[in-house]
Amino acid sequence: MFEVGVIPVAGAGLRLYPYTQHTPKTLLEVGGKSLLQRNITILRDQLGVRTIFIIIGHHGDQVRRAFGDGSALGVRIEYVECEDIGAGLARGLLLVRDRIHGNFPVILGDELYLGSNHQQLLRYANQPIDAVCGIKLTGDTTLIRKNYAVTVEGERITSLVEKPDVVTTHFLGCGTYVFSPSIFDAIEKTTPSRKTGRIELTDVIDQLVRNGADVRPALLKGGYRNINYPEDYISAMNLYRKIHFDEYKVSLVIPAYNEAAAIGHVIEDFADKVHEIVVAENNSPDGTGDIAREKGAKVISQRFAGYGEALRCALDAATGDILVLMEGDASFTADDLPKILAYMRDADMVIGTRTTKQMIEQGANMDAFLRWGNVLAAKVLQFLWISQEPRFTDLGCTYRAIWRDTYLTIRSNLSGKGPEFSPEMMVEVLRAERKIIEIPVTYRPRIGDVSKHSGSKLAILKTGSKMLWLIARRRLGLR
Repeated sequence: MFEVGVIPVAGAGLRLYPYTQHTPKTLLEVGGKSLLQRNITILRDQLGVRTIFIIIGHHGDQVRRAFGDGSALGVRIEYVECEDIGAGLARGLLLVRDRIHGNFPVILGDELYLGSNHQQLLRYANQPIDAVCGIKLTGDTTLIRKNYAVTVEGERITSLVEKPDVVTTHFLGCGTYVFSPSIFDAIEKTTPSRKTGRIELTDVIDQLVRNGADVRPALLKGGYRNINYPEDYISAMNLYRKIHFDEYKVSLVIPAYNEAAAIGHVIEDFADKVHEIVVAENNSPDGTGDIAREKGAKVISQRFAGYGEALRCALDAATGDILVLMEGDASFTADDLPKILAYMRDADMVIGTRTTKQMIEQGANMDAFLRWGNVLAAKVLQFLWISQEPRFTDLGCTYRAIWRDTYLTIRSNLSGKGPEFSPEMMVEVLRAERKIIEIPVTYRPRIGDVSKHSGSKLAILKTGSKMLWLIARRRLGLR
């Protein structure tokens, strides 16, 4: 076991803005736990560390408040203040020089490891090595260019290159290390990088290699993300979701008004495929609410201003990790739910499209006028956010799914009371720079009355105008 471990968390995390506007990036959560807590746990459980030095700087007070003396996690935490957070990681390590007397592990606070094998580093606790670098085998050269490249021959590392322009190896360098106290002298002897003006830790280790030091690789397994940019954080959350997908609960939310003829069929169709069904019904005089309750749904009966307000209320009341939106008129089928959930492994929101001709059943409310109107309006939204390369062919399809945490991220910006709520969700997910995937879904004839929003050409034009007006305002930054 190692006596002590080090986690540097002093950086400002400017590249992760806006997530780090008020929160240090190491306190960002993935799967309900902060990055820092996860790495403290690795040091404690896999490497036997009981004393951890956390090097703090930017928003260091928040880190102190979050973990205190470490007793709640079964460790002892000592905080080391770094006044010059621009000096870089390597010089930050010099702050613990006088407190360390043997080999010690270091894990960068902004990295995510899932199902890792860090315990293999225990073999180096008492060995006379100079350094060990955690590495990952990958074919993704983009990841290597963002981090550092490692060349390995046998049991030794032969070179390290920080953010290489040309990648000649498949080994990605991670922010997991084991150092002997000799690392401190090596830091002082290394010259600043021409690219950054700082002493880079990768350059320090590479210089050790060139001087004939004993520098070993440790091949890490499991999921890994180095979180520097917003897209990295989103990728980290998606990675966690994918690994733990079968543990998540699914809620189905349905807005309803006078859907007595169909609501029972809809609930029966989905009952054994989701964990809960929430129906927000607008005090329907035809008994919609009573039927939904009898079928086992959680029912919210009150006066809603429209479709959007009813959906928002149902979404707020749902408890699932994945929130699926559905009409109460039986125009969609539970047969498409597995397809939607499959894509939720890789996206923050999955939306259905009713405009794929082969998926429109005879008698469905999707004639050429409505179909092409939806396509053209959706292309307006697609064009206005073209930098994110979305693909849309339908603005008004209710059948969609969104992760609960993504919904909570955009919740304060959702104000649409009527059918404009559908594109509003899409717009706000795009504005939050989250990932949307559109897939074709089966569209069937509705059971019951005609649609409130697309039952006639006049209704279609009114609905389309509301949607496009909302999109234009949000693109201009207006509410």
